[in-house]
Amino acid sequence: MMKKQKLSHFKFYWHDTYSAPNATAVPIIQPAGPSPTGFGSVSMIDDPITVGPDLKTSKLVGRAQGLYGIASQHEVALLMAMNFWFVEGKYNGSSISIMGRNQVFNKVREMPIIGGSGLFRFATGYAHASTHTFNLTNGDAVVEYNLYVLHY
Repeated sequence: MMKKQKLSHFKFYWHDTYSAPNATAVPIIQPAGPSPTGFGSVSMIDDPITVGPDLKTSKLVGRAQGLYGIASQHEVALLMAMNFWFVEGKYNGSSISIMGRNQVFNKVREMPIIGGSGLFRFATGYAHASTHTFNLTNGDAVVEYNLYVLHY
């Protein structure tokens, strides 16, 4: 018999860094031809997730590992497939999996939580992403994530 399902809310910051020397996002596929949106480009990530928006002073709580690609020819909309893997506290070693559409220039984007591991087995829910900072020159971004997770 399964335990009673509960709803948990997590708020943290995702640090996507393309700039050297500490890049956590790496382009692995470039667009096949000219595209106003970058359609077809794909990046692999191993991004830190922290309690606050400042990477240098905020506590590391996990890593966002996976990939995303520009999946639209008409707007900058990503297909994101990533795991939020927790590295400390009660959820150390557990992960939450997200796969969904991310329209990066919308103020708030919603993506589904499709599963998890460890304490998040059978997880469902949704994630809201809001850009905190974005550097148009080098592509570095800090994004606030709010996850609402149903789990046992």
